[in-house]
Amino acid sequence: MAPPTETLTAERILEATEEVLRRHGPAKATVVDVARALGVSHGSVYRHFRTKAALREAVTKRWLDRTSERLAGIAAADGSPEERLRAWLAALFEAKRHKAGDDPELFATYTVLTDENGTAVSEHIADLAAQLTRIIEDGVTAGTFTAADPAAAARAVFHATGRFHDPCYAAEWKNPSVQGDFATVVDLVVRGLTAR
Repeated sequence: MAPPTETLTAERILEATEEVLRRHGPAKATVVDVARALGVSHGSVYRHFRTKAALREAVTKRWLDRTSERLAGIAAADGSPEERLRAWLAALFEAKRHKAGDDPELFATYTVLTDENGTAVSEHIADLAAQLTRIIEDGVTAGTFTAADPAAAARAVFHATGRFHDPCYAAEWKNPSVQGDFATVVDLVVRGLTAR
């Protein structure tokens, strides 16, 4: 059992779940494994997360939120809208490449979990689109960008750059030419938004 001074929290459970997923993969990881890693009963885990699916969704959301939080700082930062857009797209690409390259087992696990958890993924994409919308709206207000509908333009930018953040392209991110391809696409996107 967990030491009495250490309170079992949802955050501790999510950390343990991530470690269990890394070790066992999504097909074999169980709530009992998570409880064992924490030194508690599986009932204690279920008091925080009512089902295994709820636990998996929470750990997926936590993983996706790490990227969203980093990017939110760029979207809200000072600086020109063009600089912020370029920095935001570069940070998104780097975050996804970092996750895929530094911990491939966990990345593969999360790819499976994101396929299961459409709600967490759709909320994540909506959050990213809202951040992009803010940058584009700021560009329209400053006269830097032209977009009749900044939200539609943000969705277009997100989709146009999908090769550099959608996990289905992760194998291509190791290609030596990918950084140049990324720079070319970002230049095209920025030119397409730039006010004439």
